[in-house]
Amino acid sequence: MRIVSGTAKGKNLASFTGRQIRPTSDRVRESIFNILYSHLGPCAGKSVLDLFAGTGAMAIEALSRGARRAVLVDSGQQAAQLIPANLRACRLDEKAVFHRSGVLETLPRLKPERFDLIFLDPPYGQGLAAGTIQAIADHDLLTPDGILCAETAREEEVPEQAGPLEWLQTRRYGATSVHFFALLRPEA
Repeated sequence: MRIVSGTAKGKNLASFTGRQIRPTSDRVRESIFNILYSHLGPCAGKSVLDLFAGTGAMAIEALSRGARRAVLVDSGQQAAQLIPANLRACRLDEKAVFHRSGVLETLPRLKPERFDLIFLDPPYGQGLAAGTIQAIADHDLLTPDGILCAETAREEEVPEQAGPLEWLQTRRYGATSVHFFALLRPEA
């Protein structure tokens, strides 16, 4: 696994063992950022929230591409070792905060901060995506022009709407689906 673009382009991220972490492949990560660029423009100056962060690759990719700040959340023991090591290796640790805690317990503590870009990649097969999307909506964590990007198993259902968050599109990559959400726009 390596960073695809930006100031840390080509940097290899720390490896891991076992199946507790399922990182987004370089190819899928690059596709996601291409889609995000079409919705948000460049990452420069954006604030990022990376939930179920694993290796931290999504937030690190955004920081490498110019995001100003990232908050990463994961409760796993391997994540607690990998995320700080990967941030240091990419020289992005001063732009990031890592919370080793459960995602749903951390979200209320993030208020009143809001994020331009939210990634969520919960463990597959546990039905966590829909509830996390709803919690993000309930805590009003997405900026008005922001994008939420949820990665799930291909067959996992996500809501078309969660409070003010509205589904935009889904892309499929092998066994993975990536869903994009934005805030509902008031009708003119």
